[in-house]
Amino acid sequence: MSDLFAAQVHGTRTRLGRHACVLHGFALPVAAELLAGVEVVSAAAPFRHLVTPGGHAMSVAMTNCGSLGWCSDRRGYRYDPRDPGTCRRWPAMPQAFLRLAADAADAAGFADYRPDACLINRYAPGTRLTLHQDRDESDHVAPIVSVSLGLPATFLFGGFARGDKTVRVPVAHGDVVVWGGVDRMRFHGVLPVRDGMHPLLGAQRINLTFRKAT
Repeated sequence: MSDLFAAQVHGTRTRLGRHACVLHGFALPVAAELLAGVEVVSAAAPFRHLVTPGGHAMSVAMTNCGSLGWCSDRRGYRYDPRDPGTCRRWPAMPQAFLRLAADAADAAGFADYRPDACLINRYAPGTRLTLHQDRDESDHVAPIVSVSLGLPATFLFGGFARGDKTVRVPVAHGDVVVWGGVDRMRFHGVLPVRDGMHPLLGAQRINLTFRKAT
């Protein structure tokens, strides 16, 4: 397991590693503000299914906000200050996003966190995110802050090689996963989202992934 914890639950927190945890329900008090922010961002930069370097369309729909946005196409994976679909700069990150990301990072032990990119993923039932590392950023110590909204999902958290054992952690509306420091480069993913209807979002899951790309 390479120093991977067995999802130790302590009250409203599940410990995944030395510098990794799930903060259960942490985003609930500001969920409405976050969803309003998603509406504003997606109106300016609509969700789309990016293409991998191999030419396959991703099943998860994506958009971005912040000074940089994560992109994928035939040329590869990268961060870009402009939306390739519109050639305009990505929408500014809403203040509610910045506050929540900083507060969650601080609660997980990472002070003074200010992300410059937020990838917004939209999952329909049946879609998943395969195991991967977030390695397109220049900063591989600052935490990733991942916020779940809408349908529940199962978060996979593994080791430093794709074949390492993973732990499965249920994440629900309002849960926030934070990992950085010695755990920053762990493989992670999401199992296929199950059918369901969320009272606010219907048959979808929205995930906000905050990163310090530069």
